[in-house]
Amino acid sequence: MADEIPFNRSAPAPAGVLEEVSPLVRRIVAPNPSPMTFTGTCTYVVGRGNVTIVDPGPDDQVHLDNLMAALKGESIESILVTHTHRDHSPLAARLKVLTGAPVLGAAPHRTARDLVEGEYIRLDAGADYDYAPDHVLADGGVHQGRGYTLEAVETPGHTANHLAFALKEENALLSGDHVMAWSTTTVAPPDGAMGDYMASIQKLLTRDERIFWPGHGGPVTEPQRFMRALQAHRRQREASILDRLSAGDETIPEIVANVYQGLNPALLKPAGMNVFAHLEDLVARGLATTEGPPRLDSRFTRS
Repeated sequence: MADEIPFNRSAPAPAGVLEEVSPLVRRIVAPNPSPMTFTGTCTYVVGRGNVTIVDPGPDDQVHLDNLMAALKGESIESILVTHTHRDHSPLAARLKVLTGAPVLGAAPHRTARDLVEGEYIRLDAGADYDYAPDHVLADGGVHQGRGYTLEAVETPGHTANHLAFALKEENALLSGDHVMAWSTTTVAPPDGAMGDYMASIQKLLTRDERIFWPGHGGPVTEPQRFMRALQAHRRQREASILDRLSAGDETIPEIVANVYQGLNPALLKPAGMNVFAHLEDLVARGLATTEGPPRLDSRFTRS
């Protein structure tokens, strides 16, 4: 199923190298490679001379030093954040102290809901509960820089507070973790939701940006085609989960073992969260049932 998606797994420049990717956009990758982050988090620099930083990245001294050295002689005027995972937003606070630039964009991380009684389940990236923006950008909100315009596009799904930023002058979208060319996006409750993710994909399909610059990996060069493939992939995954329910699987581990055969063990936990997100959505749509609200330890049946 995944082979139907036109992935672009080309790697950006090595961590710490400021690379020009378009006339108005440069990219520098943080030194945090992993099975979940590919070669590392992409921090974007928009503009020239007076710039905006989009997704400053993890709280990493090496990344901060590399970024400041690469932009020596330029002025960081603002810091934009797509969402509050610890590989994207934490460095904003230290960057603000160094530069005085305000932090804009995503709202603070939303309160997680319990998935197993008394226990919060988080992915390795985790949530940045310390993130405190100076100004939250709502859908359609505009940040006007010197020679560039960034429009906030609400794209919940990967997280509840996820934003993308449309760069008007280049008809491009800085898509955060909502759409990435190297891999499908993890949709993991408690802060992610499959229904919201699918609605956000449909929303972006109504737009006309010609290229996406994602939070990890290289660009999405045919975004409309890519997102249609993502939709098809998620529908196929949903169908596989329903088939497993029909076959008698009742728990998330059972479904993961049968749907994700041969998966890298490091990805089993996010796979389980993706399955949970699908099941939660299926229950909401009346296609699956469980006793009480869906939880990680629930038993599910097909309606």
